[in-house]
Amino acid sequence: MTQFLNDHGVLFALVCAAAAVVYGVVTAQSLLKLSPGNEKMREISLAIQEGATAYLTRQYTTIAVVGVVLFVALYFIQNLSVAIGFLIGGVLSGAAGFIGMNVSVRANARVAEAARGGVGKALDVAFRGGAVTGMLVVGLALTGVAAYYGILTSFVDQTPKHAIDALIGLGFGGSLISVFARLGGGIFTKGADVGADLVGKIEAGIPEDDPRNPAVIADNVGDNVGDCAGMAADLFETYAVTAVAVMLLGVLTFNGATTTVALYPLVLGGVSIIASIIGTFAVKSAAGNVERALYQGLAVSGLLAAVAFYPVTHWMFDGAILSTPNGSGPSANDLYFCSLVGLGVTALLFVITDYYTSTRFAPVKKTAEASQTGHATNIIQGLAQGYQATALPAIVLCAGIFGAWKLAGGGTDGIYGIGVAVMAQLSLTGLIVALDAFGPITDNAGGIAEMADLPAEVRAVTDPLDAVGNTTKAVTKGYAIGSAALAALVLFAAFERELPKTVDTAGFSISNPEVLIGLLIGGMMVNLFAALSMEAVGRAGGAVVEEVRRQFREKPGIMDGTERPDYAACVDLVTKAAQREMIIPSLIPIVVTAVVALVSVKALGGLLMGVIVVGVFVAISMTAGGGAWDNAKKLIEDGAFGGKGTLAHEASITGDTVGDPYKDTAGPAINPMIKVANIVAILLIPVIS
Repeated sequence: MTQFLNDHGVLFALVCAAAAVVYGVVTAQSLLKLSPGNEKMREISLAIQEGATAYLTRQYTTIAVVGVVLFVALYFIQNLSVAIGFLIGGVLSGAAGFIGMNVSVRANARVAEAARGGVGKALDVAFRGGAVTGMLVVGLALTGVAAYYGILTSFVDQTPKHAIDALIGLGFGGSLISVFARLGGGIFTKGADVGADLVGKIEAGIPEDDPRNPAVIADNVGDNVGDCAGMAADLFETYAVTAVAVMLLGVLTFNGATTTVALYPLVLGGVSIIASIIGTFAVKSAAGNVERALYQGLAVSGLLAAVAFYPVTHWMFDGAILSTPNGSGPSANDLYFCSLVGLGVTALLFVITDYYTSTRFAPVKKTAEASQTGHATNIIQGLAQGYQATALPAIVLCAGIFGAWKLAGGGTDGIYGIGVAVMAQLSLTGLIVALDAFGPITDNAGGIAEMADLPAEVRAVTDPLDAVGNTTKAVTKGYAIGSAALAALVLFAAFERELPKTVDTAGFSISNPEVLIGLLIGGMMVNLFAALSMEAVGRAGGAVVEEVRRQFREKPGIMDGTERPDYAACVDLVTKAAQREMIIPSLIPIVVTAVVALVSVKALGGLLMGVIVVGVFVAISMTAGGGAWDNAKKLIEDGAFGGKGTLAHEASITGDTVGDPYKDTAGPAINPMIKVANIVAILLIPVIS
């Protein structure tokens, strides 16, 4: 078995990846056979589908223009293999998001229809809709990395090191799609959401998904292009980039067993896919506890992966000589325990993020309680919760980094152990994306139920599903940020080792003025990126407000149902705004990193460290704080602290409106931004050395 995995590790990974794709295809086909409901439900769902497809088509067209320029640049800076890898990564990442989003926007009406049969049926349809996206993400990501590596080593006759260098281009392709998808989708979804809430809820006093609101379809479209396609692109990139970075670290760290250390992350990913597929069947509602049903699927997958990692690790490394310039390398048991560290970090990040964003716990309750004394106290409490929410994740990440590093031998050799831990952490990506996509599907289902005037018992099913989906979206964002931080650490280590021997990497010290300048520029990049993202949402939301006001003013019959709102006008308006606004922020990690790289290698090292540290804290505070604001509003709408129509409710709407671009635009988009800066630095090494 040892020889089989070493000789056929690529084939093993491809078979497992194919299983994920087959699962996605079969599940999608079974979902589309379900009834999408009555004519009104189908009409609303079709409007959402058309809006989402039009947005993504325009977004990918914009990205393609940038992509062509970067493809040519990579050809001259690196070589054709890297440029082709870049193309593969971009196409696969875009495909995962596009196909998954198309299934999600078709699952929404089917969830609303299934809700007639109770929570269990609606949960099953919604989760399976999300699972299609999740399995396509891991399946296509692993297929891209394993297949391109296999082609380069077997047919182009490249060494493992040269093949992995080309794979960095693949990671960059995924990163480019990710930063644009996260940011553009985030601007769209929150521009529409903020505009719809400000005019609909506050000015007109109508419910959230009232069909009289001209922005309501744009809001539903945004849920899918932001949370479904955006998260898919984000975690596709993290998964692919981490696998490549760990492969690169392995061949740079160890003197022997080069093939083994290169294939190990791919085999771990393959085993995890099988565990995730089995875990999807464990998602069954018990006594209506939706959150427990979703998390038990994740727990089953995690336990199966933990068990499977042991024999796989021993089969690959027993008898392998992992020597390093510093002596003998880690044993099979050491690497196995590193993988358990990664799974442990995932579990703890889930628990911590759930605590800070769920209506069941003190942070959200305190934010809701603070709303009783007005808008300002709600904002103050929400900001405080966001900042506070950074402490425990930072401690968990520090403990995970230290544990994996020590297990793998410490020193410069121990970084490979951290890489193994991150790859194990990402082993659950399929289910994580499924939980995230569950959110927009159930949100849309509730909106369709409201707009189609379905019976109250249907909303009694879709509303609790939507509330759980809101929490799972927040929790998965916490996971994505944590994995991005660890992946960036691995990328930075790879950057250091790829630098020529003439560059003194020990000189990456804060006492060096060049490094300090780089640190400050890196921190500035994160804050500037977040600021521009927030401003973009504000401008898009303001444009929606003006458009909705115009329609209410020029079509007075909208409010009494005698005139139909122009939904398409709002969708088109937000689409154009998102495409226009996403360009400059998305280019920040590419352009600034490239400029600094050409000026000073030491400053570049400082920039990467600054981006990682500042980015992690800003991203966590934004996503956790935004989640607390959102669920504080939901808690009050469920009857707490006076319920709807009170001062507390008005204040909570303000907090939620501020928190929307925090948690769904700027915060999540920082994840790919961190990794883009690190990958650009690695790709520019031939120019700066």
